[in-house]
Amino acid sequence: MSINMGSADRIIRAIVGIVLLALVFVGPQTAWGWIGIVPLATAAVGNCPAYSILGIKTCKKQ
Repeated sequence: MSINMGSADRIIRAIVGIVLLALVFVGPQTAWGWIGIVPLATAAVGNCPAYSILGIKTCKKQ
């Protein structure tokens, strides 16, 4: 599994993941906030399965 996400992409995904998870505990408190685990996990790992399928790389290093 190679890294296919750049640092800006990882930061944005981490922020989106944290915001979505925060919706579970504050705000409307719906279960849909648990979907925030996906962008948070891909940001932590540095690999997006959808990017791999589509052949997209946002990282600068090869």
